[in-house]
Amino acid sequence: MKKQIMIVDGYNVIGSWPQLAHLKKLDRLEEARDRLLDILANYRKFFEGQIIVVFDAMYVPGIKEQFSKWDLDVVFTPEAVTADTYIQNLSEKLNIISNQVTVVTSDQAVQWTIFSRGAVRLPSYELYQRIKEMHRQLDQESRQHHDRSVQRNNPWREDQLELLAKLRDHLSSKS
Repeated sequence: MKKQIMIVDGYNVIGSWPQLAHLKKLDRLEEARDRLLDILANYRKFFEGQIIVVFDAMYVPGIKEQFSKWDLDVVFTPEAVTADTYIQNLSEKLNIISNQVTVVTSDQAVQWTIFSRGAVRLPSYELYQRIKEMHRQLDQESRQHHDRSVQRNNPWREDQLELLAKLRDHLSSKS
């Protein structure tokens, strides 16, 4: 089975996801970045692969760093290198026979370039929808688990509960 690698165009995603775009519009870009990393770290638990998040240095001049945070690889490009260029080069480097590289961006030029180099493209908003669906499924499974737990801990059968309710109503009406 191929190793799954997802490369995320950080600022492109921030601009495409409603709550993150709102933070960016309020000039709270650092908070939007942290929130994106938090969301992707949660998604990473289900993705079962490597996630690399790339941010342009143009929004944070003077920073060129790479680090791991919450089991994500985070890259701030050098000032002279755009995230688009970095992502295109990285996807080409990582796209070997044993890897399946997926690039998350809504930038059409980047999508076509990485697609021509053999990587899979995923629009930013589609990842947003996948993550929303993951949360919906988790909520549903959590409710089902809770319901099973409640049923398992309840010593009464349904017919017994109905009889008890009738007895309660009868006794309370006599008061």
